[in-house]
Amino acid sequence: MISVVLVDDQELARAGLRTILRRPYGFDVVGEAADGQAALAEVARLRPDAVVMDVRMPRMDGVAATRALLAADPAARVLVLTTFGEDSVLAAALRAGASGFCLKDAPAEDIQRAVRAVAAGDGWLDPAVCGRVLRRYRADPATDPDAVRRLGDLTARELDVLKLIGRGLTNAEIARALVVGEGTVKTHVGRIFTKLAVRDRAAAVVFAFDHGVVHPGG
Repeated sequence: MISVVLVDDQELARAGLRTILRRPYGFDVVGEAADGQAALAEVARLRPDAVVMDVRMPRMDGVAATRALLAADPAARVLVLTTFGEDSVLAAALRAGASGFCLKDAPAEDIQRAVRAVAAGDGWLDPAVCGRVLRRYRADPATDPDAVRRLGDLTARELDVLKLIGRGLTNAEIARALVVGEGTVKTHVGRIFTKLAVRDRAAAVVFAFDHGVVHPGG
């Protein structure tokens, strides 16, 4: 059972998520918050497997709340919910440490898959916003001149794994694609994170797109 805390200032939105993230589907909504400030206390108290975070909220928005959650607990897993008009905010949430993004009006099955992926330590970038978010992310003038060297440090197999991470595959799916054990994939993923100096799969996905390893829609 995946424990979840819902963070959204709209009760109707939280009610909709509760119908999607129910125990028969393998989820347990253990807490809720109507703003980012309240979310900090709830997450610290409940230690959920995943936090489903709205962006636009009073007192503390989703970006600031994500940043604060990750500062308090680097292992926290945050899935940010978004609408189509929030690319700049999403890019900021990615930099703050969010593990994934999903559209609020995505099919229920996609939201469930996204929460499962984030809770398992994977990343999730909704294809409908991925390309636009990455373009906004790349528009930031801050660049890393050492990134090309770090990419060159990857072995051929690690590069294969990074490409599949960039396409949104889970460790199990990568293992099947490469015909190797899932434990082997986990080892490769850990080495990729270390060599690229990224904290999680979402950051690795951005790195892969940002440096031409994979391309939106490709």
